[in-house]
Amino acid sequence: MTSGALPRDLHPIAWWTWAIGLATAASLTTNPLLLLLLMGSATVVVMARRSGHPFGRSFRLYALLAAVTVVVRVGFRIVFGGQEIGRVLLDLPEIPLPDWAAGVRLLGPVTSEALLAGLYDGLRLAAVILCVGAANSLANPKRLLASVPPALYEIGTALVVAVTIFPQLADSARRVRAAQALRGGTTTGVGRLRRFLVPVLEDALERSLSLAAGMDTRGYGRSGGATTRERRLTGSLLLLALTGICVGTYAWLDPTAPRVLALPMLGAGGVVAVVGLVSAGRRVQRTRYRPDPWRAGEVVAVVTGLAVAALGWYVAHTQVVVAYPGVDVAPYLSPLALVVGILGTVPAVATPVPASAVVRREVAA
Repeated sequence: MTSGALPRDLHPIAWWTWAIGLATAASLTTNPLLLLLLMGSATVVVMARRSGHPFGRSFRLYALLAAVTVVVRVGFRIVFGGQEIGRVLLDLPEIPLPDWAAGVRLLGPVTSEALLAGLYDGLRLAAVILCVGAANSLANPKRLLASVPPALYEIGTALVVAVTIFPQLADSARRVRAAQALRGGTTTGVGRLRRFLVPVLEDALERSLSLAAGMDTRGYGRSGGATTRERRLTGSLLLLALTGICVGTYAWLDPTAPRVLALPMLGAGGVVAVVGLVSAGRRVQRTRYRPDPWRAGEVVAVVTGLAVAALGWYVAHTQVVVAYPGVDVAPYLSPLALVVGILGTVPAVATPVPASAVVRREVAA
């Protein structure tokens, strides 16, 4: 499919849908083999389809954050998860705690089962982080903001500014590292860390403030000419929708609550939310120049993400032993779980190459 396709950047919503599908499948399992396959799929797609923009170089930070998450999760198991049940690997002395901290243990025997449980939980969190990082490295945040519906434009503005923090940090770190390599000086120890960290944070903060100022100058998030009555009506509808959804969710999760407060309240809250979003969308007046196209590549990415999420849900509910292996047995993969782990790599070959990546390769050649 990609041999005859012209180089272009894929629609950002397609990349986010694909990444959320992989993250959903990762959240439904603790099988380390399946989690490693999902992380590998996300990494392969990023390496094959990331662009030459600054946000395309932020995936390394997310990979580092995922690795730190695993280490911290295992460390918590060692510090707070001491137990005698299982095969003891390290017999640490338990620190006595006061009576008001009953139920909490500090240190104590470290078993292999506790370490594996911490490793499995950490890998699940790391997989979700890596999937979000893949979307942030592939999707253009500015084009994502242009694709946000008018009703969610103000929220989308805040979210886009938030998700650009890591790409800006990555670009600032690259620029500061190159500048310090030219200047020379201290290369090890705390001095080097201080000389590197402070300029990176300062540069990222200045660029964030410049982005916010530029968006405010261009009228991003302005509400147009809505009257006071229209604003009150929109706020009331959204508040009622939020109340209905909260009550319906609580009643659905609580088996003792009346069933009339479960799905009926959820449905009513959803209908009121749609009406409120339509009303809010009329307040935002903006034009869109050259809308992003939605072609075969976007459909492939979206279908792949939805398929991975659906198959992951099916495996979690029909193959519980595969999705949630015990810490006392070796994990394994069924053929369907193997398909879930590998299916996410389809966009690496079935989507067009980013135009900026082609330019970067030609310049490098």
